[in-house]
Amino acid sequence: MSEVPGGAATVRIVIADQSPIFRDGLRRLLSADARLVTVADTHLETLVPVLLAAQEPDLLLLGASPTETHWADSLGAIASAGIEIRTILLATRVDLPQVTTALKSGARGIVVKDAAAEFLFQSIGAVMAGQRWIGAEPASEDVAASVKRLDHARRHEKGFGLTRRELDIIRAVLDGDTNREIAVRLCISENTVKRHLLHTYNKMGVSSRVELALFAAHHRILEDI
Repeated sequence: MSEVPGGAATVRIVIADQSPIFRDGLRRLLSADARLVTVADTHLETLVPVLLAAQEPDLLLLGASPTETHWADSLGAIASAGIEIRTILLATRVDLPQVTTALKSGARGIVVKDAAAEFLFQSIGAVMAGQRWIGAEPASEDVAASVKRLDHARRHEKGFGLTRRELDIIRAVLDGDTNREIAVRLCISENTVKRHLLHTYNKMGVSSRVELALFAAHHRILEDI
């Protein structure tokens, strides 16, 4: 972690997230650095401003997901109360609307929950030093570009080890092609198509063409490919 500004020995942290298991795991992770001290945690967005006022922490780690709005409510309540706090949003995924809303509402950083621990520690150091952070790097002036780079890197990282031929077959499946049509389209035999499909099923943990299509769409495997 970067040096704490002003020569402070520690960073006092409040954690807010709906999941008790996540909060407990985060506490344990942060305890690996003696300079990071978790002073309180909560699952209730209404308690966030209360805890911040009572504990006067340096940093808020605020959990978020695409299906919940409590994080936005919390940021709004913090702003309304006039509480000065550096906030890092811990998101299930990162998209431009969410990042834009978070930054406009006062967040200084956004880190994806399944990112490597090193990025969380780096983000804390950067935010405490007065920088903004998105994903795995300090944020550039072009927020949209930062989000695009993060999204591309995450999809590359989560490519499930698929080969170019397997990606071609996934695209054909999404287009509704049969095995015979895929064979003609790719100039390979039907048996080769079946082998590729089996390997793809195993890599993605699915067992049918429907599951394959849903999985590929959900994880946006073919975007920008």
